Amino acid sequence: MEYLILLAFWSVPVLLGYVFGRAAESRHYRSIHAREKGLVQLPATSLKGLVRGGEVERSELVTGSVVISIDYFKKAASALRSLVGGPVKSYETLLDRAKREAVLRLKESCPGADEVINLRLETMPLAGSQRNQITSVEVLAYGTAIYYAKA
Repeated sequence: MEYLILLAFWSVPVLLGYVFGRAAESRHYRSIHAREKGLVQLPATSLKGLVRGGEVERSELVTGSVVISIDYFKKAASALRSLVGGPVKSYETLLDRAKREAVLRLKESCPGADEVINLRLETMPLAGSQRNQITSVEVLAYGTAIYYAKA
């Protein structure tokens, strides 16, 4: 009976972390997909030159930044993975969401732009109170928004 209570004591929070973390991640992905569909007409590329070409009316530096925290289930899974070794797949969706959200925020910061060139991404893990424990990740997207002269 003691072992059953001990098992429930540790497994219930992990299970709740998995369920609620998965729901929050799914909700965020749905938001990302909907916003990406609305901004698909604004190309963002890492090229240093103009994509379309033409007379440039103006250009400006644009940025998009996001900090996304990791849920407790992924933190527990990554701790187990660090004991065994190998890639930490639980962080892959965290980084994917953060990068896509930063690029979306960059695109939303330049309404009316015709394209974004020289797009760069900077990623910074944010550690908690313990040194090697990553609690969240910050991603900064920056580039040059190009506005062509209207004919």
